[in-house]
Amino acid sequence: MPEPSSIILISSGLGGILIRYVRVQFANVKRAVDIAVVVLTLPLTVPMTFLLAFIVRKTSPGAAFYSQERVGLDGEIFHIYKLRSMRLDAEEKTGPVWASVGEDPRITKFGQFLRKSHLDELPQLYNVLIGDMSIIGPRPERPFFVNKLTRDLPDYQKRMQIKPGITGLAQVLQKADETLDDARNKLTYDLAYIKRAGWFTDFLIAIRTCLKMILGDRLFSKNKKMRKLKVFSRKNNKIASQRV
Repeated sequence: MPEPSSIILISSGLGGILIRYVRVQFANVKRAVDIAVVVLTLPLTVPMTFLLAFIVRKTSPGAAFYSQERVGLDGEIFHIYKLRSMRLDAEEKTGPVWASVGEDPRITKFGQFLRKSHLDELPQLYNVLIGDMSIIGPRPERPFFVNKLTRDLPDYQKRMQIKPGITGLAQVLQKADETLDDARNKLTYDLAYIKRAGWFTDFLIAIRTCLKMILGDRLFSKNKKMRKLKVFSRKNNKIASQRV
């Protein structure tokens, strides 16, 4: 008769295999869902994207679209596409910097609308279609910030275990990074999503994303009477509650 310790070891091994199998299947189905969502929304998103691009060209000098290097799955570099929301010389003197507290002088007037509504992200549906990104996942960062945050934050590279997303748990539960503490909090949410990813979680994130696009920063108000979504840090299993 097997010893109890042997039974536990075998069970944990089978459990690990089952979890890996479920995650692989989830990733495969998620890829199919990503493609379906992009294709089905093309009649709406393509005209909207080109209308916004036309306004960008008319309201500020320079190209309407721009691409930028980002770090994706397993640390692979790819080019992300966005509608331009900043001046052409935005980082000429400063180099890569985090978002400014309050109004960012680098952002154009129409760019402020694009940022608040997150419509500047529409071209990233192309990134989803070609497989660089998913609709939902950790936000892809620029190589400059990845190198810095990898040195400053343990486990930072673990967020690259899955494809980055246009939206995600960290994006809908807190504002854009302004400090290292913001990046640390975002890492907690990213690792929590990787650990607990599933259809119900993605559904909640999708709903929250729609609300954020409509309400903007008001969604982060402490006075909002919304139920709490509890997520767990992969590192210390500590509950982090944020309003949904």
